[in-house]
Amino acid sequence: MSRDSSIARRKFLGLLIPLPLAASCRSRPSDEKGSSSDLGPDKWFPIGLDSNKLQLQLALSQEERGKGLMHRKSLAADHGMLFLSEKPERQSFWMKNTWIPLDIGFFDSEGVLIEVRKLHPHEEESVKSTSPNILFAIELNRNGYRDANVSLGAKINLDDLKNALKARGINPEKHGL
Repeated sequence: MSRDSSIARRKFLGLLIPLPLAASCRSRPSDEKGSSSDLGPDKWFPIGLDSNKLQLQLALSQEERGKGLMHRKSLAADHGMLFLSEKPERQSFWMKNTWIPLDIGFFDSEGVLIEVRKLHPHEEESVKSTSPNILFAIELNRNGYRDANVSLGAKINLDDLKNALKARGINPEKHGL
């Protein structure tokens, strides 16, 4: 290869390399709406539980349910994660790679809290619901239910949950709601 073609090639490559970087740094026009990823699994939704308003992320897909609250070092008060199944069944959870001590509440298809269990950081033995009729579960910080004065029989606001599902592009009827 000649010296001139080598210099031309380097100049050409020097122009190409910054292009992907410049494209990734562009700002979004102010009139452009947020993308659907803005409402993905990291989005917090206000969902009522009796007189409390929780901020919950929704774990809907198998991947989201499998990841749960893994690798997080903290969770704000009144924040948690809601795990939704497609049909009522016995639920099972573990704490692999989860640093935060949690409580998990198991709810039936009517949104009624049936049981609360403790989850211990890094515990790989499953914690199972005693009821086979659990449609969803909510993980909160340890003693989160107690601190919010929420006891068995408390009811989640299913309209809030339906609205959150719709915002994520999920038909609530898919889950019997």
